[in-house]
Amino acid sequence: MGATPVGVLPEELLPLSWLVGRWVGVGTGQYPTIEDFRFGQEVSFVCDGRPFLRYWSRSWLLDDDGNRVRPLGTETGFWRPRPHNHLEVQLAHPTGYAEVWYGQIEVTGIEDAVITGARAELRTDVVARTESAKEYTDGHRLYGLVEERLLWTFDMAAMGQQMTNHLAATLSRVDDGDQNGD
Repeated sequence: MGATPVGVLPEELLPLSWLVGRWVGVGTGQYPTIEDFRFGQEVSFVCDGRPFLRYWSRSWLLDDDGNRVRPLGTETGFWRPRPHNHLEVQLAHPTGYAEVWYGQIEVTGIEDAVITGARAELRTDVVARTESAKEYTDGHRLYGLVEERLLWTFDMAAMGQQMTNHLAATLSRVDDGDQNGD
């Protein structure tokens, strides 16, 4: 099934309509147990007509000139809006993690029936990991639509460290015609 245009999203998805599409940009990563780094990222939120968004993200390490060095993280899952602006998110990672997140959606701006400002704040309820996955116990994510850009940040507790920032990025929406297989 193909993607559903924003104008015909199921009513339950309207508070998340600001996420629908493909986003690309650059971010930074840091954590007490690793060296700081820059990464490129592509994220997509797609609706197939049912009341959830299919989510997919991939990232790659960037060198000092902004060139791709190697693949980094990949995650996929589903964003499910619930009544009263609540949100459930399920994510899976090829590095041995599966997560369940709960959170809230807040619309902060609407212009001509289009969401111009919003945020989704999520916290892990369950982090499951395989025997070979690195220790990771808790997470907090914040996504926001600010001046037509998707900003997000990820704090985590892992490797014996308390909750601290790990990733942050600023992404811009791209037209479907700009897709490529990089």
